[in-house]
Amino acid sequence: MTTLTRARVLTAAEELIAAFGATDTAAYFACFSPDATFVFHPEPHRLDDRAAYEQLWASWLEDGWRVVSCQSTAQLVQIYGEVAVFTHTVDTVTSVGEEHTATRERETIVFVLDGEDLVAVHEHLSTAPDEA
Repeated sequence: MTTLTRARVLTAAEELIAAFGATDTAAYFACFSPDATFVFHPEPHRLDDRAAYEQLWASWLEDGWRVVSCQSTAQLVQIYGEVAVFTHTVDTVTSVGEEHTATRERETIVFVLDGEDLVAVHEHLSTAPDEA
């Protein structure tokens, strides 16, 4: 039987973050369960499955969007049986053409064991307050 460990959750989170940071569509979405849900502060509604997010992502790519860099800090892993909650602060730079946008956000990703695999089933992204 597979057991969740902090190290395993951190590895899964790092793989997800690296794929996002590389704008690697296939590797990024492979980290999520097909029934994963997504709550992103810039979006007007919750995305109820991975396919909905993949469609949104594809529209961004069509507009020329890409991730320039993605840095994760203040990581915390909480394990509850076969469920893990990963929270962190994420500093991201994206671009559309020559225009770059930097954001600092807080993110929560919920991981679950799916057989031997660890997959993300929920992601919540919110703005981070300005630091004084």
